[in-house]
Amino acid sequence: MAKEIVEAPITGTIISIEVKVGDKVEEGDVLLYIESMKMENPIMAPINGKVTEILVSAKQVTETGKPLVVIEG
Repeated sequence: MAKEIVEAPITGTIISIEVKVGDKVEEGDVLLYIESMKMENPIMAPINGKVTEILVSAKQVTETGKPLVVIEG
């Protein structure tokens, strides 16, 4: 079983988390939104699998490269 760690592609604020631990996701599903420079940026699942960890919370500021979500596929 592959483990994929989804990292923040940009620095910004987590504005909403659209999944919870245990959810099954498909490649392209929106996991969460990051606001950066007044734009909402969807962060999408890179693989099909199950969300095993959510490493951030809403309103948290994150930096490029920081882990956000772990998916096992």
